[in-house]
Amino acid sequence: MTVSERAHELAMAAAQAAADKKAQDIVIIDVGEQLAITDAFLVASAPNERQVLAIVDAIEERLLELPEKAKPLRREGERGGRWVLLDYVDVVVHVQHTEEREFYALDRLWKDCPQIPFVDRDLVEAEASAGPAVSE
Repeated sequence: MTVSERAHELAMAAAQAAADKKAQDIVIIDVGEQLAITDAFLVASAPNERQVLAIVDAIEERLLELPEKAKPLRREGERGGRWVLLDYVDVVVHVQHTEEREFYALDRLWKDCPQIPFVDRDLVEAEASAGPAVSE
């Protein structure tokens, strides 16, 4: 893995914020070996523009709450709400409408790069509270 500790922290916090707003297909891609301008891409999607914007707002709020606050250097695409890009230098966040995600297929474009595992903490907590499965 080539991502810096800071990039990993930002990506995980952003991914959890996206998950908390019900983002779909959250993927973190380690692009550090391929790009000199960033360490990772976070790609997430939502079925409508309003949810795309809610996810973007949640990510920005969460990263400002970190001990070392993070503000995006650049924010693009907010007006349309179809594909919003947040550039945190170490991590570039792409929140896309589901249709844009399918059409532009960033996941496929960067398929040769390793993915950084992310598991929504709410899923882990739900599984833990459900307890072990009982077999009959």
